[in-house]
Amino acid sequence: MPGGAKLLEVSEVVVRFGGIVALDGVSFDLEQGQILGLIGPNGAGKTTLFNCLSRLYTPASGDIRFEGRSLLDRPSHRIAEIGICRTFQNLALFARQSVLDNVRIGGHARSRSDFVSDMLHLPWVRREEEALDTTVWRLLDLLDLRAVAHELPDGLPLGTRKRVELARALAARPKLLLLDEPAGGLSHDAIAGLAALIRRLRDEEHVTVLLVEHHMGLVMSVSDTVVALDFGRKIAEGTPAEVQQNEAVIRAYLGDPKDAAAPAAA
Repeated sequence: MPGGAKLLEVSEVVVRFGGIVALDGVSFDLEQGQILGLIGPNGAGKTTLFNCLSRLYTPASGDIRFEGRSLLDRPSHRIAEIGICRTFQNLALFARQSVLDNVRIGGHARSRSDFVSDMLHLPWVRREEEALDTTVWRLLDLLDLRAVAHELPDGLPLGTRKRVELARALAARPKLLLLDEPAGGLSHDAIAGLAALIRRLRDEEHVTVLLVEHHMGLVMSVSDTVVALDFGRKIAEGTPAEVQQNEAVIRAYLGDPKDAAAPAAA
């Protein structure tokens, strides 16, 4: 359950691509232990915000603070080491590496070893590798992947590959887990299982979750707080029930009922 302390603070973030404003002064806070769902129609700015959090994009103005410190001076390859990991809408697994090795690679994002230490196989490096092996196999069991640990991911079903990517992100021991469209392409039954899994990961792995998702049933069933974007602006924030009933959110998804009722122009 939410712990009350702010883990992530997004403050007046603006992102422009040429003359297009992709994010227009977006602000929200994410508490430690919370699951926050980020929703909005296509083009609302959800992926742009995700890419700012993982430092693929740099805002034109505003700030993003993680544990009280700005992320904006940190390059993308140094985000995992402070405890932020993500999955991708389009899976980004290593096709020629086994499931086991894909997950192990995630753990190396938080490794302290370097080329010389690895070459000398120093005692602390061995201890670190043993601890990583323990973590990797625990995650494979948690996500029901042990049976496919030595298989290549490309031949596996989509739902299984999504769990592999999730295990790889968790192997880096994140404090904040960014989930980008995890329900995409999954069956109804698989989505129900995913909802239970996300809650379990929050509770058992002690991660805070920021979820971008089009599947409203999933978002509303797992989120403590929902933030809705439209055309780069925040139009609503609150509990799932509050956001579902928000008129601006209804208009963003369904259009203005007044427009639908208006007679067509001659």
